[in-house]
Amino acid sequence: MLGFEAVHVTSDDGATLLRGVDVTVCPGRVTVLAGPSGAGKSTLLRVGNRLEVPSGGVVRFHGTDTGTLDPRELRRRVGMVFQKPVVFGGTVRDNLRVADADADDAALGAELERAGLDPALLDRVADDLSGGEAQRVCIARALLTRPEVLLMDEPTSALDPENRRGIEVLGRELAAEGLGILWVTHDLAQARRLGDEVVVLVDGRNADPDEAARYLASGDRKDEP
Repeated sequence: MLGFEAVHVTSDDGATLLRGVDVTVCPGRVTVLAGPSGAGKSTLLRVGNRLEVPSGGVVRFHGTDTGTLDPRELRRRVGMVFQKPVVFGGTVRDNLRVADADADDAALGAELERAGLDPALLDRVADDLSGGEAQRVCIARALLTRPEVLLMDEPTSALDPENRRGIEVLGRELAAEGLGILWVTHDLAQARRLGDEVVVLVDGRNADPDEAARYLASGDRKDEP
């Protein structure tokens, strides 16, 4: 569904952020992207929906080079959920209508339920949401664009353990509905719980099998971002 083929990214100051990375995201599966800080995980996600343009290699969506697709349309089909929930001023309803201005309350409430929230939250002021609620609203907002892939950039790192597990369960449920999910984490225990496949990046490249095995066996630590 979404494939990264020998993707390179070089920053404006000449630093190499990604070095020939290969990753495949399949429908109905959670692919976890793990690795130490600075390995290039978030950069790869940004390349996935053209928030960043690769310096080399190609990203394909259903076999088509994403560089030939309209970026706005791509971002509706390849949604992104960031580490820190981003909510706008106004109500939850207002936030959701950023994704679909024509959706009625029934449709908005259905997406809140899909994300594990009560539709009654539509009238809540978004700034009053808890961290877990805000993250679920961001997921509901992403789902309103009917994406086929969700890019999840450490979506639980700022949450307490209960909310963290709740978002993990939601991720598995969305995969069961057929979405392809690429989930970045520093949390090795989470990677093992969640991933159908775990891809390890080291120094901006795919880790070799021995490196990946050592990293994943290095304990249940949660590195600082």
